[in-house]
Amino acid sequence: MNLWLNGERVEMDGAQTIADLARRLGLAPHTVLIEQNGAALHQREWTERRVRDDDRIEFVRVVAGG
Repeated sequence: MNLWLNGERVEMDGAQTIADLARRLGLAPHTVLIEQNGAALHQREWTERRVRDDDRIEFVRVVAGG
C-alpha cells in the first residue's frame, strides 16, 4: 500500500489501522497528533480508522513548554 506520510510517498505494508501504523513507526500515542486526509483524529479513533491506499497521514509532535 502507498501512503503519503508528512508529504512523502512511502510504501507501507501490514498496517491495517492508524494504531498499527503508529506502532510500526514507533510513535508514542501521548506525543503525537495524527491527521488522516486532513481530519485530526482523537487517540481513541486510532484502532477504528482503517488505512487505505493513497491516504495522506500527517504526524504532528506534541510539545509542551512554558
